Amino acid sequence: MNRFSRSGLLIALLLAFGASGTLAQPAASPVGQWRTIDDESGQARSIVEIYEKDGALRGKVVEILRASDEAQRNSEGQVICTACEGERKNQPVEGMVILWGLEKDGDEWTGGNIIDPENGNTYSAKMGLDGADRLDVRGYRGVSLFGRTQTWQRVTADS
Repeated sequence: MNRFSRSGLLIALLLAFGASGTLAQPAASPVGQWRTIDDESGQARSIVEIYEKDGALRGKVVEILRASDEAQRNSEGQVICTACEGERKNQPVEGMVILWGLEKDGDEWTGGNIIDPENGNTYSAKMGLDGADRLDVRGYRGVSLFGRTQTWQRVTADS
């Protein structure tokens, strides 16, 4: 085998292994921990962990980093959701599922709901990754055009 044939074979093998390695990598996913950012101050408010359950994504508050001055607290000092209704009424916000029912739809996750523990309002929700470390979470009523988007930042080992 001459020198050109061997290098051509080597290039073909590298391309084949490179392509198969690329195909084997999992698609980008919002599963993990995310830092929520306050719309007005630009400061981090909480850490939300997004996970999959029964084929849909959910998100629960795992840590409150900065509570509003008006936040109500229980006798143990935990921030509680006084404006929430039903099972969430007066429950601690830490540990609360605030995002549920999102299913993969192309490059987005749609069809879910999100609750704002500050005012107790529940909204339709959708979200999509903006790179590996940014997640655009949109809450809306009726039509997605009439809503609000927050960009959450992925929590990493160095952040």
